[in-house]
Amino acid sequence: MQMPGFRQVLEAVHDAWQNRRDTAVEQAGKLTKAIAQLDAVKEGETPLTMDLLREATTSLERNYDFTNGGFGGAPKFPHAMHLEFLLRRWRREPSDNTLRMVTLNLDKMAGGGIYDHLAGGFARYSVDQRWLVPHFEKMLYDNALLAGIYLDAFRVTGNQQYAGVVRETLDYVRDYMTDQQGGFHSSEDADSEGEEGKFYVWTVDEIRDILGADRADRFCYVYDVTDRGNFEGKNILNLPKTFEQCATVKGWDLEELTADLAASRGELLQVRDRRVRPGKDDKVLTNWNGLMIDSLARAAAVLQVPEYLDAATRAANFFRQNMIRPDGRLLHSWRNGTARFEAYLDDYACLANGLVSLYEAGFEERWVDEAVRLMDIVLAHFRDTEQGGFFYTADDHEKLIVRQRDVHDSSVPCGSAIAATVLLRLGKLCGRTDYLTAAGETLSTMAAVMQKSPLAAGQALIAVDRHLGPTPEIVVLGNSNETDTAESLSDLRRRYLPNHVLACRPTAAIEGGSGNLDPIFQGKVTTSRSPTVYICEKFACQTPVHGSQAAMSTWAGLEMRTQSG
Repeated sequence: MQMPGFRQVLEAVHDAWQNRRDTAVEQAGKLTKAIAQLDAVKEGETPLTMDLLREATTSLERNYDFTNGGFGGAPKFPHAMHLEFLLRRWRREPSDNTLRMVTLNLDKMAGGGIYDHLAGGFARYSVDQRWLVPHFEKMLYDNALLAGIYLDAFRVTGNQQYAGVVRETLDYVRDYMTDQQGGFHSSEDADSEGEEGKFYVWTVDEIRDILGADRADRFCYVYDVTDRGNFEGKNILNLPKTFEQCATVKGWDLEELTADLAASRGELLQVRDRRVRPGKDDKVLTNWNGLMIDSLARAAAVLQVPEYLDAATRAANFFRQNMIRPDGRLLHSWRNGTARFEAYLDDYACLANGLVSLYEAGFEERWVDEAVRLMDIVLAHFRDTEQGGFFYTADDHEKLIVRQRDVHDSSVPCGSAIAATVLLRLGKLCGRTDYLTAAGETLSTMAAVMQKSPLAAGQALIAVDRHLGPTPEIVVLGNSNETDTAESLSDLRRRYLPNHVLACRPTAAIEGGSGNLDPIFQGKVTTSRSPTVYICEKFACQTPVHGSQAAMSTWAGLEMRTQSG
């Protein structure tokens, strides 16, 4: 059936308005009501229980590709939020199959052409099932989310290759996607000089000209570079075999091979950087930047890379200085010195979540204050006071046909789910029962989505896992820059304890600092032995322990408790 052209549609609308106006207005009202009903919360929703999480895991297993990793067929997108959820499921109820779903997916993506083996970072998606041929566009949000899941997988497995992917991805963002003012740009295009992927692909002759014959032959064997090519006669670098497998097959020394390949990649990158780069979308978007601040801050703490903390702090300062209106409200987008557009729910929530991670990485209490300020605005202006949960736009936003609720993930976490996540974190850190209540109400409104479409609700499932607990409140009294306290914190951060919150103050400042954090430190005392550690749940605390060895034994006990949770 042939669709009407745009001119025909306009003529039909004009005719209806001129000749059947009452009918048109009536139909418009019915349509508006129907759109509103799409977001209505249904009665008798599924309760937020462990069974909901188990059922979601089973559904994800049914959609999983156990040959190539990932969910569904081509085109294949990364699903960082679902992998994070599966890691949490493994933490609670250890299963080799659940962990394999995560590691197989991460291994295949890191070895595929979707990953940039020279500069780091991931392309938006793969056009095939094997992660070989990417759509070469690189998005900030993908790289933020993927850096986060590789970081957590490193903490679970100890696999240094995952840590390497995190470093390379975050270094790519710092080197190529960071504005001079400190914010992070949105994306790099797929095309350069009018051809998709031209910037990224190689021929054997190009590599030989740079590396010389012997080193080129070794590099081409490992990275699947042939005269025939794997993409329109040229080659996308990828790893069909691991370095270890290549060394075994060829009889090469693994350590020597690894060092030689690192040097070769550096030389090729220098040449590639002289090519015409793809175009860049240099907007700074609040929600995507919040995701990157979160991953940078967490990576700084786990991998002990202070430059990542510096980059996250600089970006957070950028938002304080450039993206806040005189009335304190947040803006959505910035480019070339101009900030525009009223912020949406996910702008507030993603940025606030990143600021909480920034606090837990460096213990600058001003970031908790700012996160609380942002979430208070969310509660005041985005909350659905009738049905619970949140609207995507504020109550004083420009008038729309319907104020829609944001309950489905897209390529980024949905605003309602990330809002629930940060409310749960801040509620525990700051003793805000109103935050915890709002988070629970929000997740209840999303229960039907989690049950029916878990592939559209990864962040909500993560938030439910946190909501169900246990969610230990870890309070450390001691100077985080002093050896014993620093070693204790480093040991804690290397462990995968996804639902805890962490607060730390020097012993001399227990009664000072942010008023928002005073409740978690209230009544805590210390001795001369540092650090002193309190483990609390709902602000009821166990007997404190003193000294780094006792602290690290406590972390080990928390791991066991989380598994049984």
